[in-house]
Amino acid sequence: MPVAGIDIGSLTAEVVIMDNSKVLHSVILPTGANSKKIAEKAMKEALDASGLDRSDLEYIVATGYGRISIDYADKRITEITCHGRGAHFLDSSVRTVVDIGGQDSKVILLNEKGRVLDFAMNDKCAAGTGRFLEVMAQALEVELDKLAELSDQAKNVVSISSMCTVFAESEVVSLIAQGLPREDIALGLHQSIADRTSGLVRRVGLVEKVMITGGVAKNSAVVKALNEKLSTKLIVPPEPQIAGALGAALLAQEELAQ
Repeated sequence: MPVAGIDIGSLTAEVVIMDNSKVLHSVILPTGANSKKIAEKAMKEALDASGLDRSDLEYIVATGYGRISIDYADKRITEITCHGRGAHFLDSSVRTVVDIGGQDSKVILLNEKGRVLDFAMNDKCAAGTGRFLEVMAQALEVELDKLAELSDQAKNVVSISSMCTVFAESEVVSLIAQGLPREDIALGLHQSIADRTSGLVRRVGLVEKVMITGGVAKNSAVVKALNEKLSTKLIVPPEPQIAGALGAALLAQEELAQ
């Protein structure tokens, strides 16, 4: 009884196909300007790789900011619930989930069954998110996936006073013009993200174990800074970006079981 979970985020779209609690295939694509179109493409790629047709799917759950655009979904569920359920499936001992996506970040507190007890969310601006890192990488003239490597070369920390993406970009450009090392600036950026995220964690209360999901989880410098700031060791799943779509697929299975 195959099911699908679709997570349409601001920067990426993910699809997970599951059957009997086993992931058959997952796809991650840039969202682009047309979330509905990219969702169709991601779904087709996932189905083709799984050897299935759309008609074979018994249930589809959509989540993420673009979930409304998925008109063929059987149900739409918030990303808070889906990310919590996905993280619990990946590691049932996890009680706190730190999800840093393209344009928002959230901290979710779970019980032993993976149900959401509480959460805090930064959804007012892109500060400390994937989009923030993209803009800062451009300002530093480094590839996004090389930003953590650059940060690791730092000898000192250059404090970044602004977390607003627009103002922080101007600040970074000014710091570069002053001749400050790019690696020291990069370290300051990563630590500023850790500062902001740890504030969200404090709002819900840190309960071990802690997992980080979302695309920013692939940035080892952010993970390292958060480990130090929270005095813990974050669990990073093999593919942190699919947690929301995975949770959506799991919830689709639950809907079928009712």
